[in-house]
Amino acid sequence: MSTAIRPSACPGLLRIVQALDGGICRIKLDGGSISADQADAVANAAEQFAGGAIEATNRANLQIRGIGQQSAALIDGLLAAGLGPRTAAGDDVRNLMLSPTAGIDRLMRFDTRALAEQILDTLQSHPRFHELSAKFAVQLDGGEALAMLEHHHDLWLSAFARDGETLLAFGLAGCPSDRAVGAVSLENGHALVVAVLELFLELARPEQTRMRHLLEELPMLAFLEQLRTRLPIKAISNWQRLPGADDLHIGVHPQGTDTLVYVGAVPPLGRLDPTMLRGAAQLARQFGDGSLRFTPWQSLLLPNVTQTDANQVIEGLKQRHLLTDAAEPLARMIACTGTNGCGKGLADTKSDARLLATLLPQAQSVHLSGCTRSCAAAHCAPATLLAVSAGQYDLYFRDAAQPGFGTLHARNLTIEAAAALLIDAARSPLPEPP
Repeated sequence: MSTAIRPSACPGLLRIVQALDGGICRIKLDGGSISADQADAVANAAEQFAGGAIEATNRANLQIRGIGQQSAALIDGLLAAGLGPRTAAGDDVRNLMLSPTAGIDRLMRFDTRALAEQILDTLQSHPRFHELSAKFAVQLDGGEALAMLEHHHDLWLSAFARDGETLLAFGLAGCPSDRAVGAVSLENGHALVVAVLELFLELARPEQTRMRHLLEELPMLAFLEQLRTRLPIKAISNWQRLPGADDLHIGVHPQGTDTLVYVGAVPPLGRLDPTMLRGAAQLARQFGDGSLRFTPWQSLLLPNVTQTDANQVIEGLKQRHLLTDAAEPLARMIACTGTNGCGKGLADTKSDARLLATLLPQAQSVHLSGCTRSCAAAHCAPATLLAVSAGQYDLYFRDAAQPGFGTLHARNLTIEAAAALLIDAARSPLPEPP
């Protein structure tokens, strides 16, 4: 790991970024998956060398917060557990998101894990790709029932069937809920990723760090024309990914094998402590396959649990203060770090979210953001409370016709006033825009 770490505002495993509550270390998980032993290593590192706060991120990774002077010891411990990149320069570009149920989902069109491993190996071993921004990201969707379809990526691929063949639709600077711009065969999935990334690096100026920046001045068709000279692209029209079911990341759900289920649980507001993480790891050893999978909903799954053991797993997760019922208000609420740990935050969002949860009679998907950066949510939530000062928020409702958080509904609300408006909205939902 002798390669110099480039400067960036994004934390990584090898680059600790300072915040109000200390250093932040981001641990990128291959496909969101981590072994129980690795989970113990994360818990130990957070306990020994930091403040004990562990965050599940919205891209299925983990973060340790509150790191003090012993950051080198923390990094060494995580590297020894096999949680690092193959090369130091490869850490930033390991941004490949899969479904949390890759390989076990009952509706998947193919098991994405082998292709994902091939892509991750190339991202880390191809020196040219180390020039990509630490935010440049790829999504591989195998058609699973549990899939995040709203997070924007620089390149996304999504499996579908046509004339008896499984193909990969793809799009640029968007997400699988958008319309695709082309398709390739499964055999060309890896070649497509390589070709798109190489072409982006050839065409983009240094300040154009994301695909959307390049496409603001280069027409999509012009990019696709050049891409077609590198590999065969199939035409595709009017294809759009079907949405998955809600709340499949919480509770007990069947896998592709009749006797097996996975069990999903939500750490309240995406925050775990070492005891919670160790407890989940122990349950995975005892009842699952010895692994955990983290999700873009800031939750975790225990895969490959037998149906007869599911209730024991649920009880074990509850005992460790993890939420296993989608009807619990905190289970569908997200909040950034807020003023307790972030210098840009304008309110104590996590405390405010906990108060809000006590005021809502039923669970609602609400996002509390301490500033306009929206660090806790990579997608637009149905309702967003944007902090304007301590304890005061503007309320937005999602609107496909509006950028950002959606339509501004009310300004300068206390949490109590916001709760009243959210309750009214739940009783009389706003009409969806056409």
